[in-house]
Amino acid sequence: MSQLDPIPYSDAQLRAILERVKTIAMVGASSNWNRPSYFVMKYLQGKGYRVIPVNPGIVGQELLGEKVYASLRDIPDSIDMVDVFRPAKEATDIVKDAIAIGAPVVWMQLGIRNDAAAALGEAADIEIIMNRCPKIEFGRLAGELSWSGVNSSIIQNRAPQALRARRAKERPAPSHNLTYGFETRAVHAGAAPDPVTGARSTPIYQTTSYVFDDVDHAAGLFNLHNFGYIYSRLNNPTVAVLEERIASLEGGRAAVAAASGHAAQFLIFFTLLQPGDEFVASRNLYGGSLTQFGLSFKKLGWKCHFVDPTDPENFRRALTPQCKAIFVENLANPGGIIVDIEKVAQVAHDAGIPLIVDNTLATPYLCRPFEWGADIVCHSTTKFLSGHGHSLGGVVVESGRFDWSQGNRFPSLTEPEPAYHGLKFFENFGDFAFTTKARAVALRDFGPTLSPMNAFLTITGIETLHLRMDRHVENAKKV
Repeated sequence: MSQLDPIPYSDAQLRAILERVKTIAMVGASSNWNRPSYFVMKYLQGKGYRVIPVNPGIVGQELLGEKVYASLRDIPDSIDMVDVFRPAKEATDIVKDAIAIGAPVVWMQLGIRNDAAAALGEAADIEIIMNRCPKIEFGRLAGELSWSGVNSSIIQNRAPQALRARRAKERPAPSHNLTYGFETRAVHAGAAPDPVTGARSTPIYQTTSYVFDDVDHAAGLFNLHNFGYIYSRLNNPTVAVLEERIASLEGGRAAVAAASGHAAQFLIFFTLLQPGDEFVASRNLYGGSLTQFGLSFKKLGWKCHFVDPTDPENFRRALTPQCKAIFVENLANPGGIIVDIEKVAQVAHDAGIPLIVDNTLATPYLCRPFEWGADIVCHSTTKFLSGHGHSLGGVVVESGRFDWSQGNRFPSLTEPEPAYHGLKFFENFGDFAFTTKARAVALRDFGPTLSPMNAFLTITGIETLHLRMDRHVENAKKV
């Protein structure tokens, strides 16, 4: 699967479809439990949808309690939506079948876009959605993705409303997606009033574990079929608010928090690298990072090439076939050396590797590296984000725009993961695959987890980030 530019569908449109639809035909449904279509089918069934599988290779078999059909035209039931898990080149024929059976919606999965097929469907009054996953969109709109630090782009001023509302009086959805300023997101992104008490402030969920509804519910969470909380070494409701807030401020897709900035850097490189891999880094880094990269990482079989960052071409000259990333600090600590992120990003992308930017000192208030081509951003939240010197922490944010499938250079994201029975992270999680893998494997196995208390204190600190950074800048001008 390769990355495609997102199509800006309104949340109101997606919500309306997901609330209206009852019966879904899934073209390309797989009986292999770790394939994306199986994930989506099981998830949607759990949300109350009927999902009818279509796959000529297993026709007549039973899949998750439903008979498998060879084609859409063979299904005897009325279909509200066709969910497409086939290559884009097959979309035209699928849309023709959807027209023939009178399906009002065709939804093409992540990585699938066929504008000609869309035009054909729209001419027949079919609503077309492309390059989106209904499971992910349901989870985002219902607030579930926020449990994993994914940026939902939604600010909640009331308790989240279920997509299938059971309220006596429903709140109308806005007709267009709302956008919010930096200050609003610094105070509200990722948070929502408590659904039981209505409490406004984010609670400190000082818990290690969570209750499952039954064995199937637990299995779905542990297998990553569903979104939710398993154990606070992996995710925690308080920490998740911080993760989504920072992802929102950086303009990223998703984030995963760690116990410190060094821990965040470790999560990045453990997720990216194999023994024998290399990367290039600015030589003007925080002293602890120089030691981590130059000495400690050697023990793991990772080699770092340090270069003078003032000339972006130095990074190009240092690249080797084994290099998997370029790492810089936006503002070097100490020294304040500024790196030309846009030019270094071009060097990285010419080589087919991601640019990682430590944005600790600049913070997203002064600079958002994703806007200049960075692919991964990290922070020591201990510094300016927290702002009060009372809370260690770190965070990794991904842009969601890097194509991890290019050149087969990132097997940890594209090849089967043994710890999850052969699951492929990029195939299943798309534009937030990197942080999902960092959480589900690196954070799980090494355990550099941010505590709920430190997350809460950092959340509180971020609420004044814009005020403090303005004052820092004024002080710096005078000095």
